[in-house]
Amino acid sequence: MRRIWISNPLAILAEGAGGGLVVQGSRIVELVPTGGKPSLPVDETFDASRHVILPGLINTHHHFFQTLSRARPVARDLELFPWIEANFPVWQRLNRDMLRVAARLAFAELLLSGCTTAMDHNYMVYDGMEDAVDIEVEEARALGIRATVTRGSMSLSKKDGLVAPDSIVQDDDTILADSERVLTKYHDTSDGAMIRIALAPCAPFNVSRNVMRQSAALADRFDCQLHTHLAETKDEEAYCVATFGYRPIDWLEDCNWLQPRVWLAHGVHFTHDDCCRLGKHGVGVCHCPTSNAVLASGFCKTLDLEAAGSPVGLGVDGSASNDSSNLMEEVRHALMVNRLGYESAGRVTHRDVLRWATKGSARCLGRDDIGEIAVGKQADLAMFTLDELRFSGHHDPIAALVHCGASRADRVMVAGNWRVIDGAIPGFDIPGLIAAHSAAARTFA
Repeated sequence: MRRIWISNPLAILAEGAGGGLVVQGSRIVELVPTGGKPSLPVDETFDASRHVILPGLINTHHHFFQTLSRARPVARDLELFPWIEANFPVWQRLNRDMLRVAARLAFAELLLSGCTTAMDHNYMVYDGMEDAVDIEVEEARALGIRATVTRGSMSLSKKDGLVAPDSIVQDDDTILADSERVLTKYHDTSDGAMIRIALAPCAPFNVSRNVMRQSAALADRFDCQLHTHLAETKDEEAYCVATFGYRPIDWLEDCNWLQPRVWLAHGVHFTHDDCCRLGKHGVGVCHCPTSNAVLASGFCKTLDLEAAGSPVGLGVDGSASNDSSNLMEEVRHALMVNRLGYESAGRVTHRDVLRWATKGSARCLGRDDIGEIAVGKQADLAMFTLDELRFSGHHDPIAALVHCGASRADRVMVAGNWRVIDGAIPGFDIPGLIAAHSAAARTFA
């Protein structure tokens, strides 16, 4: 295996690595101190003196198909439940070809922003869309990005007095049988795995408790993670109280989901006691600051959750409530939203939000092989240059990425392979993708 020395970076988010790092195969094998050289000969040296090096960013919540419904006029300026009601009538037109082009675009957009591990929560699996997981796995492999692809599900719909159209839900047995199929076919628990599967029933208001409980049993059997939306809005809390007689976190416990395999999207409306319960059981939370702001859902208690013991990660969420799949921009938004929420400029720093987007997100996904620059970890790196006007005059290269608004990586390495070079994906037809994606989006007009 070739040894590559990524040498003498402008800055690097790792201790004792001022002289860079050595990659052999898919792993980091050495950190080089400032002024030093690798302890063994290398086959190649990459001069990183223009680059700020971060661990590859890790996205822990997204809905790829929603890139096809960005900035739809009828869904703009709405809160979550009205927003869902405005979107479901067009989302039910989704087909396999549309999902493929949406996944390709989302993976590419994330990769270009410095994301090396992408996650998608696709709950649009129904007649004609049975191979949705297969499609996303194929697209991730084609781009060489690491991915956690979830088998999402909905089983409750208008026939049950709820919002989702009847045509886009499945019965419990179908959901559970296909969950077992994709776990058997794709889920890789090995160190350095490129593809993992998680099970992701959508939310309390569109999935049965049976699916939740049986999914937890499958997760134990296959050693996979579990994911769902929870406590995103006050409306959801009111629904749980009216339907089940208890709050969302109690629903989670009733479904056997109060456990370390679980990470939740949003987690906005948790009390202090809720945060303590989640932390006690090691339940992770994906913070989605942009989506929560766009939909005016509220503020996730990130610091309280971390203090209680919960892993906190970062996610861009669906593009229809964010309108961007840029994880580096999400890092900056997390800084601003949390300083507002905690009414403090000192309690949340650029290093906190970068930690959420890397090591915290890795913990949410149940991984300890990614998320930091250290010997033995996977060689997943996001490298940025500071040669734009926005960075001129900076005094701290790493802080400048967040405070000055970095948005596009110059180089991205995944598992020791360059996947972005000079700000572009080699051989990738972006104009062609935009044309195909735009044509598919017109179906949702």
